[in-house]
Amino acid sequence: MTDYGRPLSFGVSLDPTAGAWEQTQRLAQTAEDLGLDHLAVQDHPYQPGHLDTWTLIAHLSALTHRISFLTDVADLQLRPPVMLAKAAASLSVLTDGRIQLGVGGGGIPDAIASMGGPARRGQDMVAYAEESLGLLRTALSGGVVQLHSPYHSVDGYRAGPVPPKPVELWLGAQKPRMLAVTGRVADGWISPLNIYVPPQEVPSRQRIIDQAAAEAGRDPATLRRVYNVIGTIGDHGEGPGLVGGVRRWVDTLTEWTVELGFDTFVFWPATDPERQLTLFAGEVVPAVRERVDAMRSGR
Repeated sequence: MTDYGRPLSFGVSLDPTAGAWEQTQRLAQTAEDLGLDHLAVQDHPYQPGHLDTWTLIAHLSALTHRISFLTDVADLQLRPPVMLAKAAASLSVLTDGRIQLGVGGGGIPDAIASMGGPARRGQDMVAYAEESLGLLRTALSGGVVQLHSPYHSVDGYRAGPVPPKPVELWLGAQKPRMLAVTGRVADGWISPLNIYVPPQEVPSRQRIIDQAAAEAGRDPATLRRVYNVIGTIGDHGEGPGLVGGVRRWVDTLTEWTVELGFDTFVFWPATDPERQLTLFAGEVVPAVRERVDAMRSGR
């Protein structure tokens, strides 16, 4: 069993498509009203139909009051780390700390190149991402940022403002080298969708993260573990990912907590997102919390 014992949290992925804006706004407000913890927004700015992630988050933050926001995940090759830190810190100040940063090295090089990005690949991308995390952490702390390397040239930027609450850095990772970076320097792991990293492949990835964390002198239990879960809630549902009634969802997310080590689940509704969100937040989430709490306390 790999239960790290961390408190559970739940979120929903919001569609950044420009044509879905009104529904996205309703979903954000519903998620807050129903007590979810996170609103997650993917970052694919090279998609012509997508709104810019930070612009969307900033707008939605003005319409909400409690729920936090998560980039799932921000593309480090198109969003230079020092400027990304500035944006995150600024929005954290404006929202009283409701911002977390999910970041990724940039997994679609040709699309990145189409926007003028460097389109790094392989070990080059991994090294850039690891160095970027260090810059992000320094900039978010309000320190002086200075680094000259093959990847960055930052000449003594005095960072600020300092966020009112820590902005955690959760790294989207799938392959061994990036998973090791997660263990060494990130505050958490964001797994790709369950159709890309299915449950049976999770334990081997968790072991890579844990080993790298231990070798770096870090406690693996301090890292957040986020699973992006696409699927449909309903006894007669169909589509990709996890499909089944509320009971199956409760059983499965409980198992993925106590057996796979996840503590945060971001729901990607495969269909009818407004109704699916209501089922997820109103029926699945409280039952999973209750079940996991009972198992952890031995009841």
